[in-house]
Amino acid sequence: MTSSKIIHIDGIGEVLFKKSRRARKINISVKPFEGIAVSFPYYVSYKVAEEVAVSKINWIKKSIDKIKNYENKKVLYDESTEFTTRTHKLELRRKLRGDISVVVKNRSIFVKYPSDIDVHSELVQNSIKFGIERALRIEAKEYLPNRVDSLAKEFGFSYTRVYCKNLKSRWGSCSIRNNINLNIHLMRLTDELIDYVILHELCHTVHKNHSKRFWDKLESVFSGSRSVDKKLREFSARTIS
Repeated sequence: MTSSKIIHIDGIGEVLFKKSRRARKINISVKPFEGIAVSFPYYVSYKVAEEVAVSKINWIKKSIDKIKNYENKKVLYDESTEFTTRTHKLELRRKLRGDISVVVKNRSIFVKYPSDIDVHSELVQNSIKFGIERALRIEAKEYLPNRVDSLAKEFGFSYTRVYCKNLKSRWGSCSIRNNINLNIHLMRLTDELIDYVILHELCHTVHKNHSKRFWDKLESVFSGSRSVDKKLREFSARTIS
């Protein structure tokens, strides 16, 4: 059981104060897209809780600055968002109750969430990103192995297998056994950049390092490789922000 009210505090704005039977002490939180909240036991008055919040105002301000920087870098999805991958379209739908569901089929990413949960909440946003990554994995498996095979035959490379993975920091890699690992997030890039990454890894089947011989080999199969490598660095290989 909870009881709450919003109190304006000069310097930080609106603060949600919540009495809770679960609270054992006064807790202050500053969360992305949710703002400032103070939870406290029922035996503590709103006045005392407000005094504690005011005493922590410098910490709250610093936390707000960090959160704003984080929020500005995040991509938020809602019902007005028109988002598509190469072949899938995002469809967000509210429902009366139940759990969040994510289904990828018929070239759509269906995310349904209960109406009592804010679409901008971390829970819903993470579900949306999970659905997008599932669609990217489908597209990667449809496109990347065939493209590797095509480029390998065109330029005379030999490799063992192709794996499509949700890599956290690299676009691709080549194992000692010449297995090619490719990031599913390549599907967010242009065809030129995808081909560059594939040929980069195929060249590693011949040269396992980044020696001059490696770069010369890459340049022979992909003209302007150095400039395209710089262009690739403008993109993040990490998961969707």
